[in-house]
This record gives sequence, C-alpha cells and structure tokens, in this order.
Amino acid sequence: MADKMLKVTLRRSLIGEKPKTRATVESLGLRRIRHTVERPDTPGLRGMLHKVRHLVEVEEK
Repeated sequence: MADKMLKVTLRRSLIGEKPKTRATVESLGLRRIRHTVERPDTPGLRGMLHKVRHLVEVEEK
C-alpha cells in the first residue's frame, strides 16, 4: 500500500479550528491554503486525512 502516493491540498482555512485539528494539518506538512504535498499512502496517513477531511482535498497518484 505504501507504493502509492497521495496528493494532499489544503483547501480551507484553519481559522476557528481546534488545536488538535491544526496540529494534524501541520503534521501533514501543509502550511497555507492551496499548498500541496505528496505523501505515501499508509493507514496512519489515511486516519489523519479522515480527521481533517473537511479542510483538504486528496488525489491518488
């Protein structure tokens, strides 16, 4: 499963979000709106993305 990559983009602002949600977005490596990073597809990453699914957009590569 780790051979696939996911392209993660921050689409919404973190203003008003809880500190744990902000920390999750920061740990994904996202710094600002429309910032995109590529991460290996792992179960841990999927869990993090599920927690912030209302803020990010995910594409499989």
